[in-house]
Amino acid sequence: MSNSTNERTGLLNEVIQNINNRRAVRKFKSKTVERILIEQILNAGRMAPSALNKQPWRFYVLTEKESIHSISKEIAKVTVKHVAKLGIKEIVKSILHYIHSPKDFSFFSQSDFVFHDAPVVIFVTAPNDNEWAPIDIGMCCQNMMLAAKSLGLDSCPVGLSKFIEETKMVSRLGLSKKETVQLAVLIGYGDEVPELKERKKDNVVFIN
Repeated sequence: MSNSTNERTGLLNEVIQNINNRRAVRKFKSKTVERILIEQILNAGRMAPSALNKQPWRFYVLTEKESIHSISKEIAKVTVKHVAKLGIKEIVKSILHYIHSPKDFSFFSQSDFVFHDAPVVIFVTAPNDNEWAPIDIGMCCQNMMLAAKSLGLDSCPVGLSKFIEETKMVSRLGLSKKETVQLAVLIGYGDEVPELKERKKDNVVFIN
């Protein structure tokens, strides 16, 4: 097989390999992430496409361990309250949503089940009046996670991060009333290698 064929099929394509190797990591080493690497990851996020090129994202970066743990505890309290409001069937569904393998049944008993002791937490916000923001932020965060992987780091997207707006800790971020937390991305040196989950192959329709 020629090199050009290999490149077309992705066998030698580093970008595709990086996409295939990225995993959501929930166990991190205590090693500090260098500021220059964080900046590179943020720049990758800034390069994402956005509707009308509005670039709606705004990044709030936490690297101080105590602040991360304090915010995580407050978000955890709000999460428990939300789960408590659900019926028993919904509670079970909610728990199953958060566990990814048998070992994850200890999810809610972890000391930090929101940020998983990650050394870097990046909250990503967008204006309240931007209806396309969720899509734009999704692409932005994917760029950051792939960039992190290419730099020898691991990552994990955290949807529960939006609950910070229901806590007193939201003042730590200094959000304006015109923006909303869309997602948070955890960055750090992974201390686990999650297995690849099977990908669906029956979800493509070619239209002639």
